[in-house]
Parts: sequence; C-alpha cells; structure tokens
Amino acid sequence: MASHFNYPDPALQDELRKIANAIVTPGKGILAADESVSTMGKRLADIGLENTDENRRKYRQLLFTSDKNIGDYISGVILFHETVYQKTDDGIPFIELLKERGIIPGIKVDTGVVPLFGSEDECTTQGLDDLAKRCAQYKKDGCHFAKWRCVLKIKDHTPSYQACLENANVLARYASICQQNRIVPIVEPEVLPDGIHDLERAQKVTEVVLSFVYKALHDHNVFLEGTLLKPNMVTPGQSHPVKAAPEAIARATVTALSRNVPPAVPGITFLSGGQSEEEATVNLDAINKFEGKKPWALTFSYGRALQASVLRAWAGKDENVKQGQAELLKRAKANSEASLGKYVAGSVVGQAAEQGLFIKDHAY
Repeated sequence: MASHFNYPDPALQDELRKIANAIVTPGKGILAADESVSTMGKRLADIGLENTDENRRKYRQLLFTSDKNIGDYISGVILFHETVYQKTDDGIPFIELLKERGIIPGIKVDTGVVPLFGSEDECTTQGLDDLAKRCAQYKKDGCHFAKWRCVLKIKDHTPSYQACLENANVLARYASICQQNRIVPIVEPEVLPDGIHDLERAQKVTEVVLSFVYKALHDHNVFLEGTLLKPNMVTPGQSHPVKAAPEAIARATVTALSRNVPPAVPGITFLSGGQSEEEATVNLDAINKFEGKKPWALTFSYGRALQASVLRAWAGKDENVKQGQAELLKRAKANSEASLGKYVAGSVVGQAAEQGLFIKDHAY
C-alpha cells in the first residue's frame, strides 16, 4: 500500500533540512558556475579566449577569490565536476575557498539531455546509472547539495504527457538518490522560454509540469523539507510580440507556484532563463513584492545573469581580475536586494546588464 514507506531517519532529516534552509537564508542565493567544458568554451570564445583547462580554472578562480563579503549575498555555488578538484595559483582547493566565505559547495550531477524516443523533439536527462556512487564521493569531497536539470518545450503539441511523466520521474529518482547520500537535491524542471506562446500558456504549462514533478516526488518518498526547487519564471515566449511587465510575470509565477509547490519546500531558487542581468533582478524583485501567499523563500540561482558583466569586465586579462570581481559583487548584491523585494530598478549598472542572454534550445 502507498501508506507503507519510511521517512529518512531523524538525523538525516535534520542534516538535509539545515543545508536546504542555509541555502535560502534571507538575502542570499546561488551562483550557478556549473557550465560544462563545451558551454564554458562558448563563454570564453565571446571574450577571445581559448577553451583550455587553465583558462577555465583562471576564470573560476576569479569568481571564488572575490572579496569575502560575497558570502553576504551568495549562500551556495553549483560547481562542474572539474571545478570541484581545481585549486588556486597558491594551491588552495576551490572548495576550501568557498567554505572560507561561508558558501556551501554544490555539484551538477546530470550528464546532459538526450532525445526522448517517440516524442515530438522532446528530451529527457541522463546520469542516473552511477549517480549513487558519484554522490557518495561528492559528499566526501565537500559538496552538500546537487542540481539536476530537465527540459520541457512549449510548442503546439508539447510538452507531451510522455515528456512530463518521464522528466518528473527522473527528477524524483535523482532527488531520492541524493538524499540517500546526505545531499540536498535542487530539482530543476525548466520550461524553456523558446517560442511564440503568451504569458497565459506559459503559466498553464508551468503548472502542469510542476504538478507532475511533485506527484513524482511524493511517489518516490522524497523528503520535501530537504529539497529546493529551481524553476523558470513564468514569461511569454521569446518570440511573442508582447513583452510582459514585471508585475504580470510576478503574478503568473507566484500563482503557478502556489497551486503546485507544497509549503514544506523551504525555498525556490529561480533560474534566469535567458533574461538579461537587469531583467532577472527586476523580475525577482517583483515576485518578492507581489502580495500573495508565498510560504517559501524566493531567491536566485543564476548563471549567466550573474556572470555576463563579469566576463566582459575581465576579458581574460590578469590586470582586469579586480574589475571582474567588482561586477560579480555588484550584481550579487542587487539580487540579494531583489530576493528581499528591496531592489530599485536601474540602480545597478553593469558592463552587460542589459545584454540579452537568450540562447535558443539552451543546453549546458
């Protein structure tokens, strides 16, 4: 019977709950620095750098050696596998640098999207086969939370029931394996912004996707108090002729979440979904200003929307490291304010603050 299952033992519940709640401490959010080798190569190419191990290491070193008060705004960093084991020029492991700043190290554990056979150009995410073994090692090496991204697409006949069900079950199995290994899972069902759909369609699809996800999490007996959700904000498709106001995005997003995300979940850490740095900050602020029932912390887990100005300021030059770090600190503080509903639009100007960051069919 469905009523016969075991909750995690009390000690494990406490550990998972404490990690999850620490990540969504008021005024703090996540830096997603988990770009794959190929994706990091594209970022480096934009500033004229070759995609080498050393250049990737130097860039991540710039991020992680920022002023220690970065920990006032950033609670966790999602790492890519190679970054977990990299060190500074002085031989200090990046993991230790983060800990010194009061930042919790996390790890991307999915191995990428693959086609979902029989669907209309939909996909699922792979990486479950050896996940338990990898999670055990990552926990031993200092990572206390993980991220797994699944992707859903809005088209005339998608997302399909097949894609919603498959991706929800994959996320639930991933979450269960993480918790078994004392790692907090961030569950990321991303509804891509690609398309011509309006705000209402985006909201409806987001609601359906989230309903599948939380049904699957319940079916797999996942301890919700020891999880976090990383969803898309509800926005019109990138090709829709009418751009929604932040207040409309906030209303649609909070409504979709309130209908489907249990209050037991400690926090929601939004992805930026191709928004510019300023858009991602302004929309997060609007979500937190929206007057509705919001039983979870609502904060950020941004990659490009925290790093676009950093990369442009650094430009791959050693003499520009401080400028790059200043951009990171500035935008992290802005998002911290937005997570509290206290950001003033336009008050932070970055070198790429208004630059569009949308990438069609984005893959990491």
